[in-house]
Amino acid sequence: MQLYFIRHGQSENNLLWDQTGSDAGRSSDPELTDVGRQQAAHLAAFLAAPGVAGGNSVAASHNLSGFHLTHLYCSPMLRAIETALPVARALGLPLVVWEDLHETGGVFYTDVETQAQIGLPGTTRAGFVARFPELLLPEGDWDSGWWNRPFEPYAERPLRARRVLQTLLERHGDTDDRVAMVSHAGFYNHLLRAILDLPAEAPVWLELQNTAVTRIDFQPEMLPLEPIRLVYTNRVDFLPKSLLT
Repeated sequence: MQLYFIRHGQSENNLLWDQTGSDAGRSSDPELTDVGRQQAAHLAAFLAAPGVAGGNSVAASHNLSGFHLTHLYCSPMLRAIETALPVARALGLPLVVWEDLHETGGVFYTDVETQAQIGLPGTTRAGFVARFPELLLPEGDWDSGWWNRPFEPYAERPLRARRVLQTLLERHGDTDDRVAMVSHAGFYNHLLRAILDLPAEAPVWLELQNTAVTRIDFQPEMLPLEPIRLVYTNRVDFLPKSLLT
């Protein structure tokens, strides 16, 4: 299996932070900015490009012959869906919503007076169907909102990452599938720690720009002593300099 972890495009909250250095006034579930939508369009074109046939193993490591994705998952958060939909359309792949790919904390707002982080319902099933009819939604009671729980505490995040990794390996681990997931920078840090078997509390931040791509190959049958291969991280060479965020 090849795994391609992709961060969403620039969101309204990303822009707010860039402009103010503060989360004050943040949206609980922001959408993409105009820049974010342009980034998503470039991402879709990059992943859909046919590439050039031939080449050696180094060329293959850089996907010079194309990506040839077989599966596409995304977080249920709006910015991830808005990033993944152009990719799904360009590739002709179904877009499957995977709840556990959401950003750390979930859907919440911060009380101005107490600074308490309070969970919110999130988009309802009917809301998803009306706005994004192409989505393949998971089973479950989302009638009153997909989140509908308290703010996600830090201790639960590494557990969720390991759950995602286990499910990913169960579905695709012993296959030649090429799997892309469109998610978030905070969750990326927890999932990479799980994949690389790093301590959850390791004092390091793994950088991931908007629409950046990280590729990880799982090859236990080919390299039993080194079954996980980190091929590249934070790849944004397909974006114009003016769209780097």
